[in-house]
Amino acid sequence: MSQTVRICAAAILSLVVLATPGATAPTFDVRYDVLLVAGDGIARVTITLDGEGLPNWLRFRIDPRRHLGFTGDGDTEMEKGLLVWRVPKSGGKLRYDVRIDHDRSGPGKDAAVTDGWAMLRGEDLVPAMTVATDAHVESKATLTMHVPEDWSIVVPWKRLEGDTFEIEQSHRFVDRPTGWILAGKLGVTREKVAGVHIAIANPSGHGLHRLDILALLRWTLDDLVEVFPEHPERFAIVGAADPMWRGGLSGPDSTYLHTDRPLIQSDGTSPILHEMVHSFMHAKAGKDGDWIVEGIAEYYALALLRRSRTISKRRYERSLEKLAAKGEAVDDLLVPRAGAAVSARGAVILAELDAKIRKATRDEKSLDDVARVLQKERTPVTTQRFREIAQDVSGLKLRKFFEQKLGR
Repeated sequence: MSQTVRICAAAILSLVVLATPGATAPTFDVRYDVLLVAGDGIARVTITLDGEGLPNWLRFRIDPRRHLGFTGDGDTEMEKGLLVWRVPKSGGKLRYDVRIDHDRSGPGKDAAVTDGWAMLRGEDLVPAMTVATDAHVESKATLTMHVPEDWSIVVPWKRLEGDTFEIEQSHRFVDRPTGWILAGKLGVTREKVAGVHIAIANPSGHGLHRLDILALLRWTLDDLVEVFPEHPERFAIVGAADPMWRGGLSGPDSTYLHTDRPLIQSDGTSPILHEMVHSFMHAKAGKDGDWIVEGIAEYYALALLRRSRTISKRRYERSLEKLAAKGEAVDDLLVPRAGAAVSARGAVILAELDAKIRKATRDEKSLDDVARVLQKERTPVTTQRFREIAQDVSGLKLRKFFEQKLGR
């Protein structure tokens, strides 16, 4: 009998509604069935909709190289590169395949399946979609994953009973499965740290230093949740060796780290803390804000080590000097995608901004307060908005500071 996982989630990114005042919201069910076919490198997905207030249509932003063979009850067709499923009034099913293996730019994969394990993200299984309905509705969803009976599954979702998991995303009207998934013959370490249920997992034979990671989190996670008090109740850390990508990648309530990556680099920053800051803050960059998003992650990847006394004040200062030297040649921070040098220079600027705010407010406010606003807003971060938040927090006029640091 195959192992199953039922996950309460919603497969909806946005919802077009015409609400009826005073009416009881109808509820429809979304059921996902996912069969991992390791030998073929695919996941066979079936989405079933039934209940009241069913959507008129679902429009998927598919990747035609990965999402294949759509068939369904009702009509399915491509419109301007999007897959549109017009749902029968009585409900129905949509079926498609997902090609799991995916090469990332640079050597390595950010999704892979072998005979012994599979690593991917929930977003890979269910493409982002828009849903249209005639009334205000609510939805409930489950996901059942069928895997070989001797496989385990690690996900960043709450277990309800048996193999049933729940996704609760308060920032969304409805939820959908997101975050890293690792299934297979695994090594798993679980523990509760700073109020967060941590699961650290890797395929058997892949040398992820799970206890080292756990020790680092015992030193630093208290400070991370203090910076971001709206933290997840559960967090999954998954890692693997080749053929996976040789770096770290954040996801909602989860993080991936290649087994060759150090927990603390020679410049004093921590790759795993960098990705966890991304996950906890869940801020995305606007058109000129990637230096901020990456700079914040790099700054706290160092500052959390200092606050927890994992490193000394002197080593912290020397690390900032190394980051300054690394970013010295950068002549433009307002780039679409921040590389290592831009992130380093951004971290140094943010350290200076933190010191400036602390001095002006006699340590009553800091960059932490700015980061918390970004966490709450969940809107694309731009340089202009970031400056406005910093000014509101500090009471300072920071136009000249930003002009000087950004060179414009």
